[in-house]
Amino acid sequence: MFRDIRRKNRELTGDRITELLNDSEYGFLSLGTSENGYAYGIPISYAFEEESRTLYFHCAPEGHKLDNIRLNNQVSFCVVGKTLPIADKYTTLYESVMAFGIAEIIEDAEEKRKALRLLLRKYSIGYEEAGEKYIDGSWDRTLTFKLTIQHITAKAKY
Repeated sequence: MFRDIRRKNRELTGDRITELLNDSEYGFLSLGTSENGYAYGIPISYAFEEESRTLYFHCAPEGHKLDNIRLNNQVSFCVVGKTLPIADKYTTLYESVMAFGIAEIIEDAEEKRKALRLLLRKYSIGYEEAGEKYIDGSWDRTLTFKLTIQHITAKAKY
């Protein structure tokens, strides 16, 4: 169902994949074709939970990405680590991770709070107490969704 990486000598495995998913600031969520016939992709912040192999996101309760998820919940998510163009060699050094899986809107309040806390811990270190109040105050205008990873690939050229 999923393709193997063509350049096996550039395949990343193990800990570096986890590091990239934990440490990257944002990634690109790619969704299926919209009602207008165009694919839709967006840069978006996220949190990764290694134990469950799940990526968590938050957004407004309505919008294009949610419409697309409802039409087709098979999505992919890409993060890019370090890059370095090497001008005189006509190449670029890079590392990236590509996760494929099923996106689901989170309906359960406990899981929604878990997702928001993971995002809070990633992006607002040192502000967790105030962040809990912020979560409570924005609860009704915030939706969370998750991507349960079914397949993951990673590649690097160092």
